[in-house]
Amino acid sequence: MCVMNKVKMNQAILDAPFIQDMMNNTYDMWNRGWDELNGGNISCLLDEGEVSNYLNVNHVLRTIDLAFPVPELAGKFFIVTGSGKYFRHVREKPEECLGIIRVSSDGESIELLWGLRDGSSPTSELASHFMSHITRLKQNPSHKVIMHSHTTHLIAMTFNHELDEVLFTRTLWKMCTECLVVFPEGIGILPWMVPGTDEIGRKTADKMTDFRLVIWPHHGIFGAGKSLSEAFGLLETVEKAAHIYMLTSTHKGGIKQVITDQELKDLAKRFAVNPPEKYFTE
Repeated sequence: MCVMNKVKMNQAILDAPFIQDMMNNTYDMWNRGWDELNGGNISCLLDEGEVSNYLNVNHVLRTIDLAFPVPELAGKFFIVTGSGKYFRHVREKPEECLGIIRVSSDGESIELLWGLRDGSSPTSELASHFMSHITRLKQNPSHKVIMHSHTTHLIAMTFNHELDEVLFTRTLWKMCTECLVVFPEGIGILPWMVPGTDEIGRKTADKMTDFRLVIWPHHGIFGAGKSLSEAFGLLETVEKAAHIYMLTSTHKGGIKQVITDQELKDLAKRFAVNPPEKYFTE
């Protein structure tokens, strides 16, 4: 490929909707204070047709071996954030902070097609992302996104609320009327674990069988969705509910009234969602 064509292609890909979406979402997450320094990571499944409109998919820049084979994802394309990259820099330096990768045909490595300049690597949480993608695709073939963020008030809530999935879910549902409608399946919670390991990846993926949201206590949250907007919206909704909880739980007058279980059931009926019966105690 001549230098001029390569320059044109690199410029064109910056206008691709999936690049623009990643730039905007990472900026929004940083701007809300959720992803300080190099905190947070995102991976999004792409169709080959989306990628081939902007890149020669046969031109592999380099191959990166995986410590965790993922044959279930063989041949699939992703756009991912880079390890050690700052979300606040993605808009300014997308080719440095983002990468487009393809999982090799045997699932033993990934092939870098664009981005991650100067020898950069994909997010250190790639194991957790890939394992969760595998699980969510089994639950919903339209699944595309795994998003991890250090949502401020939710982290705070993990310090002063019981880390019980039923109790935590009920509290969030009762903080904001829309919560039950947005995540009627509830929210999963892991014990505190060292991040960036295969173990936390497996445990998160196990939770993703039943939940699209999984809390890492004192650390952040993992969310899954059919699009970047949906995954962001899930995190945004939970974070708002956690913010309301932190405001009300520390108010000197205490909480005067809450949404009752019967009102939650009425809400579920109105919006045709089916939350598990285990969440209702009244």
